[in-house]
Amino acid sequence: MNKPMIGLVLGAALGALDGLSALLHAGADPSLREQIGTIVMGSTFKGVLAGVATGFFARKCRSLAIGILFGFAVAFALAFLVAYLQDVQEGKKYYLEIILPGSIVGAIVGFATQRYGTAPAAPAGARS
Repeated sequence: MNKPMIGLVLGAALGALDGLSALLHAGADPSLREQIGTIVMGSTFKGVLAGVATGFFARKCRSLAIGILFGFAVAFALAFLVAYLQDVQEGKKYYLEIILPGSIVGAIVGFATQRYGTAPAAPAGARS
């Protein structure tokens, strides 16, 4: 499987788990139970975006540390955007609850896309 595909699959799976982690906070805020479907879909979408971006980055950069940092940064930015919009629209501050697991997902995907997956094939006429 190629690196962007690994990023897509792993990002979607871990993003869904990230969204399901909102159930841990449902005791403090019962309105989260009503929104769990939307939360899971949004987290899955964030994971897919971060995973694909990290997968394409892994094709160009072969450094494990930089790949993990890139995945972390992309996921952090997406999670921050979601947390900020949640704050602006509803006045609810869930920065830590959204950004921390989202960033961890990005770091894991960054690791996986660097470590596993196939590099793009060389063009037919290319010489080493």
